[in-house]
Amino acid sequence: MARNTKQEAQETRNRILDAAADVFHRKGVSGTSLADVAQEAGLTRGAIYWHFKNKIDLFTAMADRVRLPMEAMVEANPELEADPLGQLRRVCVFVLQETARNPQSRKVFDIIFHKCEYLEDADPISQRQKECFRQGEANIETILKNACAKGQLPAQLDTHLAGVIFHAALDGLMNNWLLAPENFDLAGNAERLIDACLDMLRSAGSLHTAPA
Repeated sequence: MARNTKQEAQETRNRILDAAADVFHRKGVSGTSLADVAQEAGLTRGAIYWHFKNKIDLFTAMADRVRLPMEAMVEANPELEADPLGQLRRVCVFVLQETARNPQSRKVFDIIFHKCEYLEDADPISQRQKECFRQGEANIETILKNACAKGQLPAQLDTHLAGVIFHAALDGLMNNWLLAPENFDLAGNAERLIDACLDMLRSAGSLHTAPA
């Protein structure tokens, strides 16, 4: 009985998250109320508040459904990773292909990139987005440091600047494809696109630190 109740609660939570993604995508985050989400899900506002404290909590849970599995792929024992550059390649190819091939992931990333209207710097959703952005950049830099230590990248690579550029390239590919998916085949070319970014890190002398 308890198991059924727990399962039903999880199903209701997922139903709310799916409805939130639909409404956020259609109306934008700032233009959506919890009443809109409740109506979309066919539930009462009380049911929404049972699972989520407020719209920020709901938005975070919706975004984390696609972000957390990807973050876990990056963060799993990075110092012990025998092939850090291979790890980075696998994760990035997965992210690009997941964006292109999974309709739910595509919708959520489109909301994150294009449907969040930041009204002020102190806006909690804006702060959450910046936190995720900084964490993603830091994860990439950690992997690049490990790759340098294992001889996969030049020892003199400026890993901070390289991480900034690589992260910008990954975000840019997703952003540009979401805006105009007809312009290029993101899923089909994911491996080549990521390999081009990695080739840049291997060969760009301008990303090397100045000798002491």
